[in-house]
Amino acid sequence: MKEMDVFPAAKESVQKCLGRIPFANIERMDAAPQMGGERPDLLIVLRLPEGIQLLVVEIKSSGQPRQAIAAANKLRLLNDVIPGSYGVFVAPYISPTSADICNQMGIGYIDLAGNCRIVFDSVFIQKEGILNPFREKRLLRSLFSPKSERVIRVLLSKLNRKWKIKQLAKEAKVSIGHVSNVKGKLFERNYIRLEKRGFSLIEEEALLAEWSEGYNYSRDKKHYFYSLKTPQEVERDIQKTAIDLGLNYALTSFSGASRLAPMVRYGTATTYVQQKENVDTISGLLELEKVDTGHNVELIEPYDEGVFYNSKDINGFRVVSPIQLYLDLRGVKGRGLEAAEFLFEKVIRPQW
Repeated sequence: MKEMDVFPAAKESVQKCLGRIPFANIERMDAAPQMGGERPDLLIVLRLPEGIQLLVVEIKSSGQPRQAIAAANKLRLLNDVIPGSYGVFVAPYISPTSADICNQMGIGYIDLAGNCRIVFDSVFIQKEGILNPFREKRLLRSLFSPKSERVIRVLLSKLNRKWKIKQLAKEAKVSIGHVSNVKGKLFERNYIRLEKRGFSLIEEEALLAEWSEGYNYSRDKKHYFYSLKTPQEVERDIQKTAIDLGLNYALTSFSGASRLAPMVRYGTATTYVQQKENVDTISGLLELEKVDTGHNVELIEPYDEGVFYNSKDINGFRVVSPIQLYLDLRGVKGRGLEAAEFLFEKVIRPQW
């Protein structure tokens, strides 16, 4: 949406949000003149029991972090010109990261679905969880496409390094053009810092959180089997077979977590195996019985070879990287989410 298209709906959303204050009345809501070199999109005169409160409003067509920072900086400048005024950022969809930015910088926010947070003096309005049809799904898909994820895995796995586009393309095994596109999208979200020597990731936790929320587990092809052996015995058999035949594999889910940050007992051996023919080879040699239900062995044919990036040998077993393991655990029903957060606190955050 263009800003000129957003304006009418933004004005309506502001009216609805402020209309929730039972003791306040909007006396005026107009486009404002230039003030101190800046022009707010709206200037609102709000009548409260204790007197008049002025609100300055900045409207953007996107609510991503960079736009939120720009809006907050502008609104803070206007606050210097109009002492005591309160700034409000309005956009079709405001991401959680952008909402946090607004909170930290002391301004309110409203989206076109009705989610909002307005806090000043005796006023506190907060509405969350309203489904937003304006969420930028296309941008999310492009940022977390398989090849884009390769770039993000590298950045999250090698956090303290400054990258040139060519270096990152080589490390992630994607084209220079693809890295350039991902870099632009990450900059738009305020996830990276640009410097003369290259760029580096600065909001790693927020990026991992956004990736994990949008991670598409259905892209993998999962093959289910049953074995009379224990999961740990099957894992040893898979390890030996893969090494003997030179096949690419890596333990994940609770099989991987048991090597990095064990917290619970588990009943299924889970591993990535590259290519369908290798799945057939391993399952055949180990005499695994293919089943639809009641499995205790899960061989996963990955949607992209990027899932193997930064996997490591731990006590003779190949295990996916902590970043990939975190993503995979979050997709496991039951205690997967708890295990993922345990892994994050015990392994990922200390490494960062």
